Amino acid sequence: MDSAIEIKNLLVRSHIFSNVPEEKLFEIGRVSHKKIIPSNAIIFSQGDTADSFYIINSGKVRIYRRSPEGIETDLTVIREGGYFGELALLTGKPRAGYAETMEETELVVIPNYQFDRILKEYPHISSVFINQLSSWIVQGDVKLEKERERQIWGQRISVFDYIIIIGLSLFLGIGLNFTNPNGIQLMPQLSSPETVSTVTLSYAIEKNRKGEAIFIDAMPVNFYNKEHIKGALSLPLSLFEIMYMLHFSGIEKEKELIVYGRTISRHYDKDVAQKLVLNGHNNIKILKDGLSAWKKNGNPFEP
Repeated sequence: MDSAIEIKNLLVRSHIFSNVPEEKLFEIGRVSHKKIIPSNAIIFSQGDTADSFYIINSGKVRIYRRSPEGIETDLTVIREGGYFGELALLTGKPRAGYAETMEETELVVIPNYQFDRILKEYPHISSVFINQLSSWIVQGDVKLEKERERQIWGQRISVFDYIIIIGLSLFLGIGLNFTNPNGIQLMPQLSSPETVSTVTLSYAIEKNRKGEAIFIDAMPVNFYNKEHIKGALSLPLSLFEIMYMLHFSGIEKEKELIVYGRTISRHYDKDVAQKLVLNGHNNIKILKDGLSAWKKNGNPFEP
């Protein structure tokens, strides 16, 4: 009983439960528990089944992803009063990343069945999670823009170094060719970037009518939520890795995917299509003229 009261008092401090009656918080406290975890300990791993929602009473938690090659990408750091673990519970998919303590951390652990009941009884809590996810998307777009700028400047700065390297490669290659009876290739064969073909509006309409292709909206989530082709799936560029793992990794590689979504300054469709190619999909198309042409012809779309 004392533990339930203590957890209820902790939940009161969280803005998520600001409009939840105290008696309900006490009920949540009775089925929840506190857990103290030492520093540098894994709370859950990428790919784990989601079974709980976590609120940090004290301490600090790092959320990150790890590629098959072992490369780690930091997503966010969550501190006292923050929460995590909701994404997998909302989608019903495995954990999209790792959660690791950065110092000794005390957590309030809410089981998944209780989490589902909370969302059903208090729908406004879902909007809190959606707003948080939207914030991450905006941050991801900003990071992406900075990375693009860094790459552009990096290319400008290193152009003379590149010329020197090519010159040295040619010189060494010629020298080796003279000493090797079979000769060698002077320059490595550079592979051209994958190109993705475009399809006409009439082609896309027919595929949509017959249900023979999956339509993918590459725009940021706030644009997708405003309007999109009916039945299209959201795959924003800034959250590609997470969203792909959650919703697209099980799609057959041969399935036809039609991608759309670009602005005057950003070709989201092209970037997302190329990422899909890199993930092994071999039947990717880009819808020419995108959503604007689709709407003008009176084709079905969702606001």
